[in-house]
Amino acid sequence: MARKLKLALVVSAALCLGMAALAAEPRGRLQNGAGSPAPNAHAEVKTLKITILSTMLADDGIGEWGFSALVESDGRKILFDTGAHPNTVLENAKELKIDLSDVQDVVLSHFHDDHTTGLMTLRNELSKKNPAALSRVHVAKGIFLERRGKDTNPMIAVKKEFEATGGKFIEHDKVDEIFPGVWLTGPVPRVYPEKNYPAGIEVKEDGKWVEDNVPDDQSLVFNTERGFVLLAGCGHSGLINTLTYARKEIRPAPVDAAIGGFHLYNASDQTLDWTADKLKEFRTAQLMGAHCTGIESVYYLRRKMGLNRHTCVVGTIGATFDLKDGIKTGRIAR
Repeated sequence: MARKLKLALVVSAALCLGMAALAAEPRGRLQNGAGSPAPNAHAEVKTLKITILSTMLADDGIGEWGFSALVESDGRKILFDTGAHPNTVLENAKELKIDLSDVQDVVLSHFHDDHTTGLMTLRNELSKKNPAALSRVHVAKGIFLERRGKDTNPMIAVKKEFEATGGKFIEHDKVDEIFPGVWLTGPVPRVYPEKNYPAGIEVKEDGKWVEDNVPDDQSLVFNTERGFVLLAGCGHSGLINTLTYARKEIRPAPVDAAIGGFHLYNASDQTLDWTADKLKEFRTAQLMGAHCTGIESVYYLRRKMGLNRHTCVVGTIGATFDLKDGIKTGRIAR
């Protein structure tokens, strides 16, 4: 009898320990029957709307060679890039009746002035209504490095000016989840030879001048039930490199949509064929190419990927992507 009682106590204690361990397991890491992490363990974005505020084509507002987009996701707002001229994003937001004063977080895709020039105008103007407006800026490691050649680095001066307003830069050197289901790639490894960056510029790294391949280029990735939504500024790291990295570091998800600039306007047919094949391999369902993607390149990808004029379009000022409604672009690009 004593032996049976002892065995029962051992089993009971083991069960209690097992339940305690299960309760302590972080959310999203519950184990399946095979003892491996459950699939889709990462947080998923439930609502997502992206509105383009700066690009070349415009039915309404001001078009420019630049990029900016407002992200609205699960009750949070992020301003992605700030346009090429000081007032473009500010004026286009007014035209579209969008209030940016309640946006605290900014993501800058890289250092180029066609993505960063509007930052100080927006910070100075919007902070009059809300001191916290655009006060937190997420950047990738390398954005403040010295450059020389046909481009210099405007962000070196902007850093001092922005921080003088009480704003803060947050530097990312790897993939980071900045909100549940919202990921920053940080610097992207160049697995494939996508040279999607301008020639004739050098960057000073570890005291040496080397070719500037825009090491600070980063994108936003939204993890959704249907897969990833990618938001890129210029895609200097390469669209395929960026998606490959996200699928490796976050999860091997299909691509529900790729939105933004992909620097393919001068890509050869061979490069576009390869890009289309890789996007099909990633099961890319929708694409909106704005800014430096190139109009002809968008149409070329549409044909090669078997998409249509509703699922693969050129982005315009005010164009949107919504998880519920998909892509909607301006009249001029339909």
